[in-house]
Amino acid sequence: MAKSTRKSVVGQPLAIGIDIGGTGTKFGIVDRDGNVLFSGEMSTKKHAEVNTFIDELYTVLSELIEKAGGIGRMKGIGVGAPNGNFYTGTIEYAPNLPWKGIIPLAKLIENKFNLPVTLTNDANAAAIGEMMYGAAKGMKDFIMITLGTGVGSGIVANGKLIYGHDGFAGELGHTIVIPDGRFHKGTGKKGPLESYASATGVTLTAIEMLENSKEDSLLRKVPKDKLDSKAVYDAAIAGDKLALEIFEFTGKILGLALANAVMFSSPEAIVLFGGLTKAGDLILKPTREHMEANLIQVFQNKVKILISHLRESDAAILGASALVWDMK
Repeated sequence: MAKSTRKSVVGQPLAIGIDIGGTGTKFGIVDRDGNVLFSGEMSTKKHAEVNTFIDELYTVLSELIEKAGGIGRMKGIGVGAPNGNFYTGTIEYAPNLPWKGIIPLAKLIENKFNLPVTLTNDANAAAIGEMMYGAAKGMKDFIMITLGTGVGSGIVANGKLIYGHDGFAGELGHTIVIPDGRFHKGTGKKGPLESYASATGVTLTAIEMLENSKEDSLLRKVPKDKLDSKAVYDAAIAGDKLALEIFEFTGKILGLALANAVMFSSPEAIVLFGGLTKAGDLILKPTREHMEANLIQVFQNKVKILISHLRESDAAILGASALVWDMK
């Protein structure tokens, strides 16, 4: 399904941004100022084979390309995807995508569209988008943290995204914050940040606290299969003591992890993005307090914690399209 949101400037070069998720794929055509001119989305999970996915992507995007003035106006395609490797253009062993193993996605899309393609992981794409269009505009040192179903991150130092020697740097969500802690089903590791500071982590904390406490709580009235971070938020807003404790604990773990990140890269700011940020000060206040409490003096009161300026509906497309303007 595609839609048009703005009028384009005639003759201006445009970029295509594609964000591939486990359930759906969002795509759009974006100008250099960050205006999403045309956008749409399609299913990812229904495509057991990557080639049928690319065939459908080509069909739906070709329609938008024509509306935007034709292929001649397109500078290139940027793609954000789970486990996307910037160096190789491959998706490697992404647990939440239907295609297993190593997929040469950039090459497949390039061959189909006859346009240059740059691929990176979804959190890195978000960081580039934030640097070009959002809260980190003008910054050369910052960390982008995405707090959604999981925890993703992109680290920018000296104006450059840190990819590491193999293209996979910046996985703060998988750093261990509690040794022998909560089991992470996707990786088999125990105690990673993602198991605590994601929307999924908030739900797991709620379940644990309800089981280990006899305290009265609005959350006890919520069926277990309906218990999620939104239910915890609603209860916290209503003043529920247990729900407030859940956010305090989540902020404590996130603040600790952010302190460690600050002390190794000394960023100007940490930009938070994703559904969990909608909890506002319920999550931000304890996160700030525990980050500062865990920093040594030389780093204290220097690093801003900001909420992303990008609209959630456009952020993934903007981040992916921003890769295009960085092409050589």
